[in-house]
Amino acid sequence: MGMAATRERWTAEMLRALPDDGRRYEIVHGELLVTPSPSFTHQRAVRELNLLLGTYLSRVERAELMHAPADVELDADSIVQPDLFVFPRIPGRKVHSFADAGTLLLAIEVLSPSTARYDRIVKRGLYLEQNVGEYWIVDCDARCIERWRPGDERPEILIERIDWQAPGAPSPLVIDLAPFFAKVLDEAVE
Repeated sequence: MGMAATRERWTAEMLRALPDDGRRYEIVHGELLVTPSPSFTHQRAVRELNLLLGTYLSRVERAELMHAPADVELDADSIVQPDLFVFPRIPGRKVHSFADAGTLLLAIEVLSPSTARYDRIVKRGLYLEQNVGEYWIVDCDARCIERWRPGDERPEILIERIDWQAPGAPSPLVIDLAPFFAKVLDEAVE
C-alpha cells in the first residue's frame, strides 16, 4: 500500500540517497510518496499505451516518449515517476538526462489501489501547477481515462475514445477505449 513517510520535508538529495529496494519513491512538495511494485493489469495498461504512443510518436521528431522508472524533477522539492510521459524535442538541443526534458507535454498515471490518492490528488495538483500539457489518469476498473489540462476545475471523463496531438504531428493519436481496456483486461474483443 502506498504511504507517505513521516519526515517533515524531503529534498531531491535525500530521495537520491535512498536504497534501491524495488519500491517507487517520489516526492511532491517535500512529501515522500512510497508505493509498491505495480500490478500485472497496471503493467499491461502501461505496455499498451507505450506501444500506441510510441508508434504514433515514431513519426514525430518534436516529441519523445519515456516511461518509469525515471526521476522527473519538476521543481526543487518535487520528483515524480509518471508511468509514461512525453516531452518536447527542441532542434539543436540534446537530452542527456530527465532534467533536460523540460516541461512535459503529457503525463500518464495508471491507477492502482495503493496509488489512487496520490495520482488523483497530490500528483494531479503538481502536474497542473507545473503546466503539464495534459495529464491522463487511466482507471482500468472503471474503464475510463480522466483527462486534465491546465486550468481545469474537473477532469474530462472519457469512456469511448481519447485523442491527443503531439506538436508537429499532422494528425492526432486516437485510442478507442473499449478495445484498449478489453486488451488490457485480457477479454475477448468483439
